[in-house]
Amino acid sequence: MADAELHAALARAQTRLDTLDFYPEPVHVDRVRIHVAPWFFRIPGFRRYRGYAFWRTILLKGPNPSDDLVTHELCHVWQGQHRALHMSWKQLTTRYRSNPYELEARRAVEATRAAQAP
Repeated sequence: MADAELHAALARAQTRLDTLDFYPEPVHVDRVRIHVAPWFFRIPGFRRYRGYAFWRTILLKGPNPSDDLVTHELCHVWQGQHRALHMSWKQLTTRYRSNPYELEARRAVEATRAAQAP
């Protein structure tokens, strides 16, 4: 997927998240980078993921990610912009499936999916 297409996917995800009021300010994407990096997902511990968000970087396992996946990962960036320390603590102390930030990112995708339907 070309950089322009990835940035377009990022813009669509931002538009979706802008409809939510999870945090006092909308997600800021001006410094967010998105890359397809299949090598990252060969690292033990990361093989099960299709995407992974760092503070300002989203890594994707494969080309042509769904808008839902990009929205999910951008939600993690948004969470980090508002609750970085708590988010890090929960990642260390909570199982993946019950992590409140993971659950919130899934809720964000579900809540904004209907708005994306034609």
